[in-house]
Amino acid sequence: MYLKELSEISGISGQEKDVRAYISERIAPLADEIWTDPLGNLIAVKKGRKGDKRLLLAAHMDEVGMMVTRINDDGTLSVMPVGGLRPEVVVGKQVMVGDALIGVIGFKPIHLQKKDTEKIEWSNLRVYCGFANKEEAKENVKIGTYVSFVTKFSENGVFFSGKAFDDRGGCSVLMDVIESIDTPPFDTIFSFVVQEETGLRGSAVVAEQVKPDVAIVVETTTAGDVPELEKYRWATHLGDGPAITFMHRGYVVDPRIFERLVSLAQKAGIPFQYKMRTAGGTDAARFARSLYGVPSGVVSIPCRYIHSPLSVMHRDDYRYTAELIKHVVETGEVIL
Repeated sequence: MYLKELSEISGISGQEKDVRAYISERIAPLADEIWTDPLGNLIAVKKGRKGDKRLLLAAHMDEVGMMVTRINDDGTLSVMPVGGLRPEVVVGKQVMVGDALIGVIGFKPIHLQKKDTEKIEWSNLRVYCGFANKEEAKENVKIGTYVSFVTKFSENGVFFSGKAFDDRGGCSVLMDVIESIDTPPFDTIFSFVVQEETGLRGSAVVAEQVKPDVAIVVETTTAGDVPELEKYRWATHLGDGPAITFMHRGYVVDPRIFERLVSLAQKAGIPFQYKMRTAGGTDAARFARSLYGVPSGVVSIPCRYIHSPLSVMHRDDYRYTAELIKHVVETGEVIL
């Protein structure tokens, strides 16, 4: 499992180079072909025994974060989100500005806030890095500099916690699978794509290059088992295994692929669950609109608090997701 190392690397949408370098170094010896395309997607191929069909596996390397949009007179930095990040979850968090500069996100002190009138918005948040004034800040920071969370990975034997599990969890699963398989029945393409969080940008570019017959997206998805949320509103539950999606925003999963994923899990004795809410989207929606319309499925690791500075994942959900994806590759049964 590579989740710890992947989680601690900074890789906001458009700045995935360090994530890509880490993955490439470890999987290059295992692939028959490997390359990085002009957009930054990393693509690795394992040749199959039959060679007449192509299976594409996809996980995105990018994470949500922020970007510096203004340097203020007092030396603080204004930021805006890159991807689906809410301002309420970032207040008081430690961040890295660029490659090495540490800062803290601040908001008006609570004892100065007026009840029911103080709304946390990006426009009134500031990143404090210790600069005395605008001139000093401009010597160290430029407009457009990325701002990422500083969160150490930890585990207690059952749960993992860390940042960027969406979708470094999927990236780690793909790395585990390419490491564990020999020669699959069909050509299998492992794609680590860019800029999913800003509009599913990288996946269409991958599809154009490899022209798959079927694509399976390996994602991390939201859990619902959090305080004060009624059970009927849960999307997934930690500890119940990988979530198999039948529909999400922008795409209804091809029923043949959905049924074959379910059948594979059942035959292998792998616990699984259905994703019971249809909010959120994945690269499967982009694949469906690419080329001739690539039939796609989605398998996800349930995770609490995604798109925040710290997420929580169950060890068994990760393990069973990797097992299911390995069965998908080794059997080739999702190929239509």
